[in-house]
Amino acid sequence: MKRLITAVALSAAGLLTAALPTAGTALAQATAVEAVTAGDELYQGERALYEQALKEGLVVSFDTGPTWANWAAEFAAFKKRYPGVEMTYNDLGSAATVVALDKARNRPQADTAYYFAASAFDAMAKDVVAPFKPVNFDRLPEVFRDPDGKWFTIHSLTVAFVVNTKLVKEVPKSWADLLKPEYRNSVVYLDPRSTGIGQVISFAANFGNGGDMDNLQPGFDYFARLHKSGNVMRVEGTTPYAKFVKGEIPIWISYENDGLKAKHTDGLGDAVSVVIPAEASAAAPYGISLVKNGPNPNAGKLWLNFIMSAKGQAIFSEGYVRPSVPGVALPADIAAKLPPAPQVRPLDVKLAADRKAAVDAGWTKAALGK
Repeated sequence: MKRLITAVALSAAGLLTAALPTAGTALAQATAVEAVTAGDELYQGERALYEQALKEGLVVSFDTGPTWANWAAEFAAFKKRYPGVEMTYNDLGSAATVVALDKARNRPQADTAYYFAASAFDAMAKDVVAPFKPVNFDRLPEVFRDPDGKWFTIHSLTVAFVVNTKLVKEVPKSWADLLKPEYRNSVVYLDPRSTGIGQVISFAANFGNGGDMDNLQPGFDYFARLHKSGNVMRVEGTTPYAKFVKGEIPIWISYENDGLKAKHTDGLGDAVSVVIPAEASAAAPYGISLVKNGPNPNAGKLWLNFIMSAKGQAIFSEGYVRPSVPGVALPADIAAKLPPAPQVRPLDVKLAADRKAAVDAGWTKAALGK
């Protein structure tokens, strides 16, 4: 889905190469500034930053594919509030985004870069991102941000049980429930050795069984019991969303938003139940950065401030992902679909990356007996 909106094109390397549009006439700029501040500012200094962004006229956002995490709605809301600042994006994937930033370091073409937060550490190591602390930065949990603002979490994805209620009579509510004999040959999840979500699931199960980032054994012991019970139908190497929608999976351990999308967007309705396990779960952070020496730094900051504002955070929730900023007010209908989940723990992705080899080895021995 390597798509790009507006007349900006992607080269074979996945980098933007076309000429950038101008900001427009002075009259249009003045009208736009008045329009954005007709009501209250979203944050102090918004109008002044917008005036500077209008001189650049464009923000280039890497890896924000429109069908993921409700980015299409974020784009539309940004454009409506800031006419005169064009928006363009690509959809590369987290690791490929860091590679693209590194290749273009001498002539950066992106203003912002979005990725699973683990990739942010690669971006910092390659020195391709810049410090910037947007609105609400200080409200984030410490493990959801770099102290200097070189990356910060804008939303998270929570591990949950996605259950087909046509195939499962009694919906499991906890990790302990999944061990019950009535769920024989019913559970599917992704391989932690080869998938990011599989890694997050391994930490969620560990948290749910009394472990922490320094004690992984409770999670390994749990997977050993789960597989020994005969309740695991299979471990997948790629996301089985289509298989779930077709009714081929009774219980899928995945991200909460997968289940809510199947339930509310793809028409499964009451045939789907989405449960965050009662003991504990993990929230995987998805972060963003201001690109070092990007071509439109003020427009980039305007974009980052917008998605971190209460307005931008609420828009993410409409895509069934949880906002990263604590306490953001959500629309009533969305709040009903994303109820409070105090048992969810924010995942420290730096420690998670450091523990990957241990997770791979421990899970392989526990689940596969190898």
